[in-house]
Amino acid sequence: MPSSMPLSQTIALNDGHHIPRLGFGVWRLPDEDAPGVVGAAIRAGYRHIDTAQGYDNEEGVGRAVREAEVPRGELFITSKERTRDQGYDSTFRSLEGSLKRLGLDYLDLFLIHWPVPEHDRYAETWRALVELRAQGRVRSIGVSNFLPSHFDRLIGETGVVPAVNQVELHPRYQQRDIRDWHAAHSIVTESYSPLGGEGAALLREPVVTDIATRLSKTPAQVVIRWHLQQDLVVLPKTANPTRVTENLDVWSFTLSTEDIARIDALDRPDGKTLPRPEEMNTLF
Repeated sequence: MPSSMPLSQTIALNDGHHIPRLGFGVWRLPDEDAPGVVGAAIRAGYRHIDTAQGYDNEEGVGRAVREAEVPRGELFITSKERTRDQGYDSTFRSLEGSLKRLGLDYLDLFLIHWPVPEHDRYAETWRALVELRAQGRVRSIGVSNFLPSHFDRLIGETGVVPAVNQVELHPRYQQRDIRDWHAAHSIVTESYSPLGGEGAALLREPVVTDIATRLSKTPAQVVIRWHLQQDLVVLPKTANPTRVTENLDVWSFTLSTEDIARIDALDRPDGKTLPRPEEMNTLF
């Protein structure tokens, strides 16, 4: 909802840490391009970088982080475990691999990338993440693409509630039911593919372009601001230097109640662009 109060640029997690509301996503960014692109993002002002083992660019991301003129403690770095690495013992080795590739001593956030329920290792994997957090190897732990049934098992077996769930979420696929479930359990919702996925059709949507024109903003800025005003953590990705800067410039304007309602009305049953968590069982 719009407010006269400025939005905080961070959100509190249920473990006492804080996560920047606006992050920089690097899915499909080639490893060799990551130092330049991520370095430019950090110089532009991003402090939250979201990668994954499955993106095959941790080394390039780590180089950018290590070469940045920003102290490590001011950056929030996330990675996610490959589905093929799930399991209790293998998760310890998996995290060490990420830290080695990134060249870091710890991660701010480590996620189980998918539950892959057919392989049934996500609960033991979660127990390993709980131990890794206790050891200080990761500050916060969470999941991606999880459903309430998966959460029930994790929480029931360990008593530990994930700090975040990173899910596909954008105006055409708003996931209101799971967002409500997260809110009831103090879990922060992170939006991946926040601009609607490949093809950028959402950014040509007349409702979005009309609001953008009236506010003298880009369609991407309008959609990112919509996420922020929904109390979501948003992870736009781009390798375009101009858009890197534009996508960060979303703190000086506010969407009205009418603007929010018009964008909310774009939600549609067929809006999902990536696999459903209950059907995704690929090991990668």
